[in-house]
Amino acid sequence: MDVPETRYAPSDEGYVAFQVFGEGEFDLLFIGNWASNIEVMWEHPSMARFLRRLGRFARVICFDKRGAGVSDPVPLGALPTLEQWMDDARVVMEAAGSAEAALIGDAEGGPMAVLFAATYPERTRALVLVNTFSRMIRAEDYPIGMPRSVADRLLELWETSWGTPAALQLSAPSAAHDAGLRRWASHYMRLSAAPLSSTRMYGWVLELDVRSVLPTVASPTLVLHRAGNRDCSGPVGVGGRSANLVMCPRGGRRMSSLRRWWLSRRRRFGGWRTRSPS
Repeated sequence: MDVPETRYAPSDEGYVAFQVFGEGEFDLLFIGNWASNIEVMWEHPSMARFLRRLGRFARVICFDKRGAGVSDPVPLGALPTLEQWMDDARVVMEAAGSAEAALIGDAEGGPMAVLFAATYPERTRALVLVNTFSRMIRAEDYPIGMPRSVADRLLELWETSWGTPAALQLSAPSAAHDAGLRRWASHYMRLSAAPLSSTRMYGWVLELDVRSVLPTVASPTLVLHRAGNRDCSGPVGVGGRSANLVMCPRGGRRMSSLRRWWLSRRRRFGGWRTRSPS
């Protein structure tokens, strides 16, 4: 599969960059974290392999939220609300000619995927939440969250280490020994957002709280969470009757769990082709 062409979808507040690829018979909208670059992501072999495997059983739609990557910027003094940023997903679905899609909310993309599924149940075929959260900061009614003091220190470290190998030690310490990954991750970060932009957006992400929305999600839902993941507060709890939780071991293969779940739901999603992984 060649690297897909980047296209632009117009919104009221600017253009949203997106790509469409894959050969499947249903649409899959991938919602990643707060800083991304849909062109640079293809430059790392493991990420490209993951995306190509998704494209074996779905027509995949990826996008950069406004303010990140190759999408239009947003004012740092007045960042969009989650609802406004969620509209980027609706815009790219319409530009891609997608009436409904299964959603993958990966890491910080999880809250946006949850809100989209709750807001547009008729457009959400299924929901997959990977290593994500419903709330990040600790509160009286959320004791498992990150302490405020830790969050403040984390933001300081993000701003000073953004776009350098040190940032990978913060986000993925178990992989920080990989020199090639460190080089690619640093390059990816720099072309996703500038240090101040990324820090402001991450600070915004830390304040999200979609717990009140969870009981309204009715789509078939899979929650994938790596055991011992310290970057997220814990498995998000979705109120839908058909939610499934899979705790993946350290080094576990999220693609294998995802694939098994799709296979178990194939009748609900209609006819679609699968291929053996290469």
